[in-house]
Amino acid sequence: MLPFFATCPKGLESLLTDELQHLGALELQETVAGVAFKGSLETAYRACLWSRLASRIMLQLADFTMRSDMDLYLGAANVEWEQHIQPGQTFSVDFSGGNNEITNTQYGALRIKDAIVDRLNRLRGERPNVDKRLPDVRILAHLKRNQLSVTLDLSGPALHQRGYRQQAGEAPLKENLAAAILLRSGWDKSSPLVDPMCGSGTLLIEAALMAADQAPGLLRRRFGFNAWSGHDDALWQTVKAEASVRATRGLKQCTTTLYGFDQDPRVLGFARENAEAAGVAQLLQVERGAVTELTNPSEQAGWLISNPPYGERLSDFPSLLGLHQTLGEKLRDQFKGWHVSLISSSPELLSCLRLRPEKQYRLFNGALACELRNYRIAEDARPARPVAEDFANRLAKNIKALEKWAGKESIDCYRLYDADLPEYNAAIDRYREYLVIQEYAAPKTIPAHKAQARFFDLVQATMAVTGVSGDRVVLKVRARQKGSEQYERLDRRDQWLEVQEHNARLLVNLHDYLDTGLFLDHRPIRKQLGELARGKDVLNLFAYTGTATVHAALGGAKTTTTVDMSKTYLAWAERNLRLNGLGGRQHQFIQADCLSWLAQPGAEYDLMFVDPPTFSNSKRMDDAFDVQRDHIKLLGMLSKRLRPTGLLIFSNNKRHFKMDLEALAELGLTAKNITQASLPKDFARNPHIHNCWEIRWSAPA
Repeated sequence: MLPFFATCPKGLESLLTDELQHLGALELQETVAGVAFKGSLETAYRACLWSRLASRIMLQLADFTMRSDMDLYLGAANVEWEQHIQPGQTFSVDFSGGNNEITNTQYGALRIKDAIVDRLNRLRGERPNVDKRLPDVRILAHLKRNQLSVTLDLSGPALHQRGYRQQAGEAPLKENLAAAILLRSGWDKSSPLVDPMCGSGTLLIEAALMAADQAPGLLRRRFGFNAWSGHDDALWQTVKAEASVRATRGLKQCTTTLYGFDQDPRVLGFARENAEAAGVAQLLQVERGAVTELTNPSEQAGWLISNPPYGERLSDFPSLLGLHQTLGEKLRDQFKGWHVSLISSSPELLSCLRLRPEKQYRLFNGALACELRNYRIAEDARPARPVAEDFANRLAKNIKALEKWAGKESIDCYRLYDADLPEYNAAIDRYREYLVIQEYAAPKTIPAHKAQARFFDLVQATMAVTGVSGDRVVLKVRARQKGSEQYERLDRRDQWLEVQEHNARLLVNLHDYLDTGLFLDHRPIRKQLGELARGKDVLNLFAYTGTATVHAALGGAKTTTTVDMSKTYLAWAERNLRLNGLGGRQHQFIQADCLSWLAQPGAEYDLMFVDPPTFSNSKRMDDAFDVQRDHIKLLGMLSKRLRPTGLLIFSNNKRHFKMDLEALAELGLTAKNITQASLPKDFARNPHIHNCWEIRWSAPA
C-alpha cells in the first residue's frame, strides 16, 4: 500500500472521492482541491488512466515540519531520491505555498533541488541535470504553514489534457470540469444529450467518452511515471490493454446520440476535429444553429447540458440577458419533460431563464466561482409571464406618447423613461436604433442583490417592449463624478453614431465614455441659441462636445468661440461642426481651464451659453469649483465679456440650486428663471434635471 494524493478543481472533491473509491483506492481523505488515498501501484495507474476528474495523481514521498531554511534542506535530503531518479535522468522541482521563513517559491524550489543534487552526487559521484520543460521526473512540493509535503508527479501533463483537443474557442471548459458537470447533472449515459452552445465540443466529447466506456487517458502519449525508477511497465501495459479492450467494445455497443449546436462555424469545425481526434465522432451530430433557432432534435426526452457565455463586462450583459431569456423560452416550448443543467458565474443570468432549479452546486472554472443549476422542465410548461409588467406598461405608454413628437421635431435622441417607478431606478434613452440604459445608485436600504435583480428585469422588459436586440443596448452606471472622471474613457471601441437634432447633425459615442456627447435635456436651449445667434458673436463655455456651438453656427452666428478643458471633447466639437459643413476662422476652439481663461482680458460677446459642472476638483484647474458657492464669482467674470445688450444663458445640473439674486444685482445684472420653459417634453417628469437662467444687464449702458 502506497500513499498517494490526487488534486482536482475546487468543488469536485466529493465526486473525486467516489471515483477513486470505484477505481480501488482505500483510506480516502478529502482536503481542499484534493483527495489523499492509499492503494497499490496498479490503483495509481488506473487513477491516471481512468480519472475524469483529477488534475494530477502524485506519490507522496515525505511530509515533515519545516520551521527554518535548514529544515527544508535536511528534510528534502533525507528522501531516498536514488530510488526515484535513475543515473543520467533529468528532474525538476515545482514549489507552491509558503510561510514566514520561505516567502519565495523559486527559493523553496532551489533549496530542494540543492538537497537532491547533493544527495545523489554523494551517493553516485555525479550531479543530475535539471530540465524545467520536459523532465524525466517532476517533484512537487507544497508548504502550508510549517508543514511541507513532497510528492512525485505520476501524471506528467495535467490529466485534464486528454490529448484530443486540436483547437478550442475563446473560453473552453477544462475537460475535468466538463466531466464533473455531466456527473452532477445526473445524465444516465444512454439518454440523448443536447448542448445548444457547444463551442469546440468539450462537453459533448466528454459525454461520448463516458457513454462509450473510453478511458480518458488512453489518448495521452506520456505520463509522469514513464521514466520513474519505480515504474512497472508490464503492469502498466496490462492496465492499458484492459482499457483498450473496453474502449473498442464500448464504442461498438454505444447507441447514445449527442447533439451539438453553435452559431459560429469556426468553432463547430474545432468540435468536429476534436471529436475525430477523440475517436468518438460517430456519436456526435454537430450542426450550425443559434439559440433563437433551437428546436428539439430528439423524439426521446433526455438532458440538455451547456456552458452558456457569461461575460465579465457590463457591456456584454444586454446580449447575454437576451440570450438567457430566449433559452428559457425555448426550453419551456421545445424541451418539455427534459432535464437541464447549466453552469454560469452569473446567477443573475441564470435567473433570466425564469426556471426554478431542483438542485444547484458550487463549482470553480479556474479561479472563477460558478453555479451549476439542474432543472426539470415540466410536461405542461407554459410561457413565463412577462417580467416587470408595471415597468413594461409604463415604458410602452411613454414610447407611444413620444415617438410621433420626436418624428415631427426631427429628433433621433430622446429620453424614454427616467425612474418613473421608484423600484425601477434607471434612465432609458433612445439614440436612433440604439438604447442607453443608465442605472442609478439604489438607496442603501435596498439590498444590492435585490437592486441588481430589478435592474436585470428592467433590461429584459425594455428589450421585449422595444424589440431592440441586446447588441444595440448599452448599459451604464451613474455615479457622482469627481474631478476629471467625466473625461475618462470606459472603453475603446471608437464607434461613432451620427444623429439628427432639429436641423443639426451630431456625433455621439455610446460606449467609450460615461456620457454620450449629447446632453438630451439641453435640447430646447440649443434650439433657442440657434434662433438667437444670427449675426452675433457667441461664446460656448464649458462647451463639452460643442453641440450648442453647432446650433449657433447653423443659426447664422457671426463668430463662435468654444472653450473647454478637454482636448478630446474639443476635437469632438470640431468634428461636429465639420459634419454640418461649417468651419473657418470665425469658429475658434480653445483648450483651457475656463475660469483661468475668463480671468484674462479678451473679446466681448453678444450671446453666451455657460453650463459649468456642479463640482470639479480636476488637477487641470487652479482651484476646486462648486457651482453653488462660486456662481456669483463666475458670473462676475462673465459680465466683463458680456456686451451691453448681450444675453447670457446660464445652466447647471445642481438640484435645489439657488441663484443669489441680490449679489447678482450688485453686479448690475438681472436673472430670469426659464427652467420650466427649457425642459423638453421627454423630461417633463423630471423638472430638476437642470435649472436655467437668462441673465442680462439691468439697464443697457
